[in-house]
Amino acid sequence: MDFLAGNMGWIEVVCGPMFSGKSEELIRRLRRAMIARRRVQVFKPVLDNRYSKEEIVSHSDQRLGSTTVNSADEILKQLDWRTQVIGVDEANFMGPGLVEVCGQLADSGKRVIVAGLDTDYMGRPFPPIPDLLAMAESITKTLAICMRCGNPAKQTQRLVESEDLIVVGAAGMYEARCRACFEAGVPKQEMLPFSRPVSRG
Repeated sequence: MDFLAGNMGWIEVVCGPMFSGKSEELIRRLRRAMIARRRVQVFKPVLDNRYSKEEIVSHSDQRLGSTTVNSADEILKQLDWRTQVIGVDEANFMGPGLVEVCGQLADSGKRVIVAGLDTDYMGRPFPPIPDLLAMAESITKTLAICMRCGNPAKQTQRLVESEDLIVVGAAGMYEARCRACFEAGVPKQEMLPFSRPVSRG
């Protein structure tokens, strides 16, 4: 989506579960902005060091250079104010301060594109994404494929034992699940019908 009204700023949010293509869509939009000769800066939280410290990386290995920040406030400190388009990946790790930062950037005429998980491993809304959804001019909800039944998946299933809200990981630690197959928290695999041994008579 591209608005054409002068120097108007706006917020776009790309949200959904893990493995649904959020980072890939963010990268696609940022590259299109670069082709259009817009000044682009990309930020990600220091917590996200899974694939690269200096790039945002999709699960399909698409990459784009980025700046790592410890908090949302650091985006303002490291921003070149000539920048026209700002991308933020893994926004769910940025904390509540990101809401005010994105609002300030949009109010100053910037295009802000944010990608992140909208629910946590318990299936609860994952701040600050819900507040950003309420502020955004454009919202894209991406879906993954359920690793259990193949239906569209909107949940992120944690597979490792931990009660911490944030546990950074990828395949092997998380998988996408549909509404029916999702278990809030860590699943008890032996209780799921698809894990029972098939009887051979």
